[in-house]
Amino acid sequence: MREIILDTETTGFDPVAGDRIVEIGCVELLNKFPTGATFHVYINPERDMPPQAEAVHGLTAEFLADKPLFAEIAEQFLAFIGGEAKLVAHNAGFDMAFLDYELKKCGHPLPARDRVV
Repeated sequence: MREIILDTETTGFDPVAGDRIVEIGCVELLNKFPTGATFHVYINPERDMPPQAEAVHGLTAEFLADKPLFAEIAEQFLAFIGGEAKLVAHNAGFDMAFLDYELKKCGHPLPARDRVV
């Protein structure tokens, strides 16, 4: 069984209000053991970094300024998570709300909800 453990960092709490993903990290497990395959990317949020968010993850607007936009990494991310693996996240509702928003914004399909743990 393939699983993807994932986490995001963001500029805030609400993608609809303009908050954006600034980092995605994923680790692949096969039969509950790490395979060594990972996906990690910093993302330019195209907006300022609120001090409260910076205090949580330490990422600054200056550091992220030359990083790719979400639309530039979306296909790589979707290829890594594939179409069948369970997506496991500590705060899955939060992470998936941001991922869904970003994927929809650039015209990509959304991961099926029955994949999310």
